[in-house]
Amino acid sequence: MARKIKIYSTGTCPRCDKSKQLLTKWGISYIEVRVDQSQKGLKEMLKRTNNARTVPQIFLGDDHIGGLDELTEAHMDGDLEGIS
Repeated sequence: MARKIKIYSTGTCPRCDKSKQLLTKWGISYIEVRVDQSQKGLKEMLKRTNNARTVPQIFLGDDHIGGLDELTEAHMDGDLEGIS
């Protein structure tokens, strides 16, 4: 089963925007959940991250990658190869 990237973000977050730009540049599609527009999405993010209060929060399938720095590191380490 293909694992998908899910990014929890807000509309006023430069690091969220940069994360999405990088994923697009790398040819990786993602699902975005705007936690500033979706109470359900915020609750989901809080549950999945053990109450993290910062965005972006990025997941690869069920695995929590972290934020922008960890996303960049995962890409440099080749952990995102084969994801489209």
